[in-house]
Amino acid sequence: MRRGERRAHGGNVGKAALEEQQPPPPPPAQPNGGAPGAERDGAGLRRSTESEVYDDGTNTFFWRAHTLTVLFILTCALGYVTLLEETPQDTAYNTKRGIVASILVFLCFGVTQAKDGPFSRPHPAYWRFWLCVSVVYELFLIFILFQTVQDGRQFMKYIDPHLGVPLPERDYGGNCLIYDPGNGTDPFHNIWDKLDGFVPAHFFGWYLKTLMIRDWWMCMIISVMFEFLEYSLEHQLPNFSECWWDHWIMDVILCNGLGIYCGMKTLSWLSLKTYKWQGLWNIPTYKGKMKRIVFQFTPYSWVKFEWKPASSLRRWLAVCGIIFVFLLAELNTFYLKFVLWMPPEHYLVLLRLVFFVNVGGVAMREIYDFMDDPKFHKKLGQQAWLVAAITATEFLIVVKYDPYTLTLSLPFYITQCWILGIILVLTWTAWRFFIRDITLRYKEIRRQKQEHKQEHRHEKDKCLSNGDGHSALLDEPNGSKLRERKL
Repeated sequence: MRRGERRAHGGNVGKAALEEQQPPPPPPAQPNGGAPGAERDGAGLRRSTESEVYDDGTNTFFWRAHTLTVLFILTCALGYVTLLEETPQDTAYNTKRGIVASILVFLCFGVTQAKDGPFSRPHPAYWRFWLCVSVVYELFLIFILFQTVQDGRQFMKYIDPHLGVPLPERDYGGNCLIYDPGNGTDPFHNIWDKLDGFVPAHFFGWYLKTLMIRDWWMCMIISVMFEFLEYSLEHQLPNFSECWWDHWIMDVILCNGLGIYCGMKTLSWLSLKTYKWQGLWNIPTYKGKMKRIVFQFTPYSWVKFEWKPASSLRRWLAVCGIIFVFLLAELNTFYLKFVLWMPPEHYLVLLRLVFFVNVGGVAMREIYDFMDDPKFHKKLGQQAWLVAAITATEFLIVVKYDPYTLTLSLPFYITQCWILGIILVLTWTAWRFFIRDITLRYKEIRRQKQEHKQEHRHEKDKCLSNGDGHSALLDEPNGSKLRERKL
């Protein structure tokens, strides 16, 4: 939604009204007799789950596109490289620099010309930048996909010379005793060994995922399901092998659970926050200016996600698809490291996580808008489309580069558990959206027939008047005809 359209929702609030902290004016009358907070229609009404926004309409230098300025700076930089800089006689260096320059030019074009997404804070250009990074990353993945396994792994040396070497995976299993009496120095050494840098990463990761998904149940389902996936796939990747207390106590309860709890508290604060925006130079006090600068990094408005997966088959399939893509993206993190020979602490792994943190929130908002308001959002958003394509391409790279690992058969008891789980989900789906609806529809038809019969019998008993079975209503036309003849 454009920034100007957002201002139209809340109306324009004057400078004096904002400074005096007067109550906000009532929203304008909605077309077609709609009330404020009604469901959005073609006229762009605000949804019932969307907060009201009051903006004084200030449009400063900070908010302008600066297309000509960026074009001038870019042309000057290219002119300097062409006319004043001597080209090195190093083919590999020139190739790297040419690729980087091409990416930077594309990013400059996208930041100034790409379509805005649903977010506008801290600046729309920030989210346009990550949209263009998504395109670049997807093109890089497609390039890797079309290489041979050996060439693809060795190509990573052009990014970092230390890559392209097979690395052993760390096994988190082994001795699973919480208290080890055989170690007199530190009986709790097993716990301290598991407390590495991934513990705060788990917490902050699930805190941010909760801000993306905005639903406690979905977050818990994804968290628990991933632990089941680690149990199921530890015969393929050694670092999935963890102790039981590492799975359920440290991961699910402490790291993931605490991150989800803090995320839900943040969501509660954001849903209750008043979204009243005023230009920085229209604020009289320095304290107010500093507060306004800090709030620039908070959302412009807020939409509460109500997924309602059991309300319809379409929403149920959409929620299942979201959970599936989330889990697949999580697995891709580990499998890509395994097939491309990247150590877990490499900066490329961290950059990928930072990338998904920035694009995931936009993608989830676009998916929710497309699912919740299909009349207004007639197609899937651009960022959601790219995230789905990136997740699928990463999985295809894993399939191509190491099909042997992926085809290792699951243990028999794990296969039985997954088959049982799939059967239960399919059975519930068939009962909830087919059998139950048919049963309720049949009961409703029977009830309507019975009511119709009772009404017909009641009317028949009521309209009998002469004792000969004829209705007084049927005799009325004959009586009117007799009166006409007498007249």
